[in-house]
Amino acid sequence: MTGIVAVISTGSFGPHAALAREALRKAAQGLGRAIAVELRTQETVTDALPPEAVSGASQVLLVTEPGGAAADEARFAGRPTIHATLAEVLEDAPGVLARTGSGSGAAPAADPAAAEGALKIVAITSCPTGIAHTFMAAEGLVEGARAQGHQIRVETQGSVGAQDELTAAEIAAADLVIIAADKQVDLGRFGGKRLFLSPTKPAITDGAGLIRKAQAEARMQAGSASSEAAQPEAKKVGVYKHLMTGVSFMLPFVVAGGLLIAIAFALGGIYVYEDQYAGTLGHTLFQIGAKGAFTLMVPALAGYIAWSIADRPGLAPGMTGGVIAGTIGAGFLGGIVAGFIAGYGVLWLNRAIKLPKTLQGLKPVLILPLLGTALTGLLMYYVVGEPTARLLATITAFLQGMQGTSAALLGLLLGGMMAVDMGGPVNKAAYAFATTLIAANVLEPMAAVMCAGMVPPIALAVACRLLPARFTPEEREAGNAAFVLGLAFVTEGAIPFAARDPLRVIPSLIAGSAVAGAICMALGVAQRVPHGGIFVLPIPNAVTNLTGFGIALVAGTAVSVLALALVKRRIVVPAAVPSAV
Repeated sequence: MTGIVAVISTGSFGPHAALAREALRKAAQGLGRAIAVELRTQETVTDALPPEAVSGASQVLLVTEPGGAAADEARFAGRPTIHATLAEVLEDAPGVLARTGSGSGAAPAADPAAAEGALKIVAITSCPTGIAHTFMAAEGLVEGARAQGHQIRVETQGSVGAQDELTAAEIAAADLVIIAADKQVDLGRFGGKRLFLSPTKPAITDGAGLIRKAQAEARMQAGSASSEAAQPEAKKVGVYKHLMTGVSFMLPFVVAGGLLIAIAFALGGIYVYEDQYAGTLGHTLFQIGAKGAFTLMVPALAGYIAWSIADRPGLAPGMTGGVIAGTIGAGFLGGIVAGFIAGYGVLWLNRAIKLPKTLQGLKPVLILPLLGTALTGLLMYYVVGEPTARLLATITAFLQGMQGTSAALLGLLLGGMMAVDMGGPVNKAAYAFATTLIAANVLEPMAAVMCAGMVPPIALAVACRLLPARFTPEEREAGNAAFVLGLAFVTEGAIPFAARDPLRVIPSLIAGSAVAGAICMALGVAQRVPHGGIFVLPIPNAVTNLTGFGIALVAGTAVSVLALALVKRRIVVPAAVPSAV
């Protein structure tokens, strides 16, 4: 009989693991094959495989579930290995074992030494807004892998959901997993794989270098869905990453609510929310946007900050804290505070509470949500809620009262931040500040941020036309795409130009964006939606004072183009050397 060794890795020992073990034993008996099955959880190992069984095995079967323990694959190095999920075994154990006989789906066990030759790589890219960095990072990884002779499949988790989703077979066959993301990504699918975590920027600027670094530094994913469990380097982005995760999940509520309110005002006037208009389409749309979508903004922000920190057990405490923040007037500031209290509170509870292995299953579904929600709620009501509400009221009153010079200075600061790193942490900080203020009905910073963010790619596109001698043929060609990206408020369209000549291009763009932001704020331009570029301008009341918005955009673009004309040098084409006769 042909010997098979199997490892079933689960989060905790339960009926499904036991059923899967018995299903494999019966299936092997029916096929006339010998099998030894080891059960592994985060705490214990049952029926551990003896060394002689491993050395004599002709096939290795690794069965995992999200959150399962690591399978200790190093002991199986060099042996044909099949990967399957717990659900596959429970549904069709004979079919899974048949794959071991045919070799279908077999892949060498992941081994750090695999970095020597061509690798099979799977990757995920994602960013808070899911528009530009997500796809630029994917392109960088694909080009980097191609240059080094590796095979790669990239799943992009953008604003419209996951595209080119990785299959279980592709993940099972992968030698290396790369996560290039600026927000939390669920790692439950990658238990037992060598995994490397990175922000999107290295993938965009040097995909090949990131792959080499991943080969050298990737660590075995223990099966936890928490990024921090996989690799300590992920903690470098810490609080910022958790905040951006919350903002990314909040954005759809801001967009939907803001547009519905704008359409309601267009249909029924600026007083459409009053009771005398009840029953009209405009009043109903206002209720959907203001009382429906906008009401969920802060809970979504808080809930997904907590989810980013503590995974699913943090979601209920975080959302509950967000609802409390709304009811006590703490708004988005209270939501941020509640999210971090819930996330780190649940994380601490998870580490502090020790239960027998038979009760471990109660922690994520009962104990952690219950205690986390109570902890978050009590702290919000009795400790931090009221001070945060007072702080928000002070900030809101200050911003709403800003006029003239003070408003222009705020716009100058926000506008300049949008062009500092064009989609990086500074840009996203300004963007997050403006979007969260929409919930407090402070709408002017959002207009300043969007207008300023449109300036860099538009200015570079215009400069390519007016100053062709200052740009390479490739840059002039890319200028057409940059113009469209700028119109759509995708600031990242300017990154290729800035990367080639950062010391001249970036200051020029900062100057123009700062001017655009300052003019927007000084003229009182207001915006109810957080994205869209010129494509939201035709929607009535989405952006007020369209003339002011246009003036700011043109002025900012002109300043950047003028600055580029002053500082950017002409491209010198080497003269042809005459050949000797």
